[in-house]
Amino acid sequence: MSEASDPSRVVNLSQRMDPASERVGELLNAVRGIANRRLQQWVGNAFEHVDDALFDLAEKAENNAAQMHYFDGMREVRKRRPAVERNFLGAISRHLGELTHPAQQQSVPTPATPGTVELSLVADNELEESLAITSMISKNESRLSRDLFSVNQRLSVICGGHKIDDTSNPVAPAILSQAFRLALQELSADMRVKLIIYKLFDRYLLSSLEELYQEINTELARAGVLPQLRHEIVRGSGAKAAATASSNAQAAGAAAETAEEAGEIPSDLLQTLHALFSARRGSTGATVVGSGGMPAMPSGPLPSANELLGALSVLQSQIASAGPLPYAQPNDAIELSREVMQLKGQLLSQIGALRGERPSHVATIDEDTIDLVGMLFEFILEDRNLPAEMQVLLARLQIPYLKAAILDRKMFAHRQHPARRLLDGLAEQAKSWSEESDRDRRLHDKVKTIVEQLLHDFDDDMGIFERLLADLQQFQDVNKRRSELAEQRVAESTRGREKLEQARRRAAREILDRIGEHKLPPLVHGVLARAWANHLVLTLLRQGEASPEYRSALHFVDDLIVSTRPAQDPESRQRLRQMIPSIERALRMGLTNVAFQEHDIDRLLSQLHAYYRQQLGETAETGETVIVDEDTAMLAIPDSIQPVIDRDAELDEHVDDDAVVVPPDSPEWQQVQALQPGTWLEFSHVEEAMTRAKLSWISPMSGRYLFVNRRGLKVADYSPQELAALLIDGHARVLAANALFDRALSAIVGRLSQTDSPPAPATDTE
Repeated sequence: MSEASDPSRVVNLSQRMDPASERVGELLNAVRGIANRRLQQWVGNAFEHVDDALFDLAEKAENNAAQMHYFDGMREVRKRRPAVERNFLGAISRHLGELTHPAQQQSVPTPATPGTVELSLVADNELEESLAITSMISKNESRLSRDLFSVNQRLSVICGGHKIDDTSNPVAPAILSQAFRLALQELSADMRVKLIIYKLFDRYLLSSLEELYQEINTELARAGVLPQLRHEIVRGSGAKAAATASSNAQAAGAAAETAEEAGEIPSDLLQTLHALFSARRGSTGATVVGSGGMPAMPSGPLPSANELLGALSVLQSQIASAGPLPYAQPNDAIELSREVMQLKGQLLSQIGALRGERPSHVATIDEDTIDLVGMLFEFILEDRNLPAEMQVLLARLQIPYLKAAILDRKMFAHRQHPARRLLDGLAEQAKSWSEESDRDRRLHDKVKTIVEQLLHDFDDDMGIFERLLADLQQFQDVNKRRSELAEQRVAESTRGREKLEQARRRAAREILDRIGEHKLPPLVHGVLARAWANHLVLTLLRQGEASPEYRSALHFVDDLIVSTRPAQDPESRQRLRQMIPSIERALRMGLTNVAFQEHDIDRLLSQLHAYYRQQLGETAETGETVIVDEDTAMLAIPDSIQPVIDRDAELDEHVDDDAVVVPPDSPEWQQVQALQPGTWLEFSHVEEAMTRAKLSWISPMSGRYLFVNRRGLKVADYSPQELAALLIDGHARVLAANALFDRALSAIVGRLSQTDSPPAPATDTE
């Protein structure tokens, strides 16, 4: 038995102790010892059952790929289990040790209760993981509230009166779950495997916490810490609603557990969202308001699902009968946002018109569905990934999607639901839309047609979503084939230009390096800078730098430069006479390679022949032109043969003095480095129309980023530094790659999880 429980050391304590005292250290060490012993045993039990659970699922797997996921998970868990357990237990021990240092403890991020769970989600898997943890926390905090309250109060006394609650108690379900989540990052296993581990963590650790709390309470009470404390929790005005929310979450977990196969983690998104809606209503104290500002009493029976569908059909027909949807106007989004928020009230009014009396409210599950769909379409109208015109079009689908959600409650929970896939597909197409890339309005009209078909034709046949999805997919496939061909041509053209530019720079560098400090005659410099440099470029592109042809072409440059040296003695004149025939032969072959006409070659060789006669001090032959200036020297080189290097130019890489230098540790630079082909960006240059473009290709030679529009046509290309500068200045923005539904659900769960978020608009009754 620890010293803390020694009867000789029991003292009566006031409501707080000095956190720096030796006695507090002994008590916290006792708590830490109890927690470590229990948690180590329970987390070990959870991992002992992972193999069996994964093996059973592997046997039931629908295909070999799924089976391999589970077998790979088993190997990964065996390999990483010690590190996960060590990190988990170490984190809890560390948090317990920091309880007496509130300032230090605040610097450590801690999880929140289901009402404030942080959901900074960036991927689909994180949403599933967060929802699983939210469900576990909600269920266990409700079940353990009495014992956990006593632990919180006694730890508060030990910590000098510093308040310890469910969000700061290291052995509360919230912090235990978050610590386990962080420890589980050691695993690189598939999310399905992690969800199984979470279920076992819930079953073998969180479900056993009552024993831990009772032992801690007994130990501290025996040591004199609030020995007369009664297990009561002072509840606020929202207690009843909060308790209902907790019981809803608990019931959701139980229902999901019976419905899922053995070993699977419950992942029913709707159940979790219903629990969050209930907690939100309880925490905000939202009530239905009647006339005169008094709380309204339920009037008449609650509307049935058929009544809701009937009222929605009437509202839908009113929109459909207004004629074809007009093109979006600047103020449409504001007006639609107002309509989205008012739909619940319009729905109750329409039910009242159909049944003769207006109900004051609807069933909880229907209200949650109405609010959820409303928040989905509020998100659409605020989603900057969608152009404003497309936001307005998609927002018209609120009523059809509310009908679909009432007809099939699983729409939000199943990623492969046809209605969900259709909206995701429409949003994905809409993301790439801009006026410039859709001049024929083909994409705009396709989205508009699908929206109108749903408004006019959808009654209760859910098959319409599959038919429209197939239609959209066919449209997408046709346009994708067209754009891919155009995109391929753009990439090949850009690649060709870059290879040409690289070859021109290489040829120029080779020639300039060989010229060095030599002062060449105008004729010879012209031959090297224009005619022969172009021959070098073509040889590089066709045969490559390791080819005999390229080495031979470089050897000609050396010979031609040597041939310009003064021939002042018989020996040097003899060497020059021996070189001239080979120089003329090589030059004729090279000029032919760069498409010189025969008469141009003869004229240039005649000029060169006259130059060499001057070098040798011989009299010019009849008909030969004596070279006296540069203009005459260029006479025999056609204008179509562009110079690769200027006579007096230095071959330095072009440096833009005005270029923005982006620090390599800046977030924008890291963002640019992480970009992958297929990512969409929005560009909004000053005095230019906004455009959306896809990263199509990253040059392996220059590192430049090539962007195309939805038709596969080039929009721009930027160096990494230029692109990072655009991101810094706000002239470029990376668009989200994940599906609209997943982004919306992440935002909705995050909003519902904030205790200070405004409630859904109350329904007024007359």
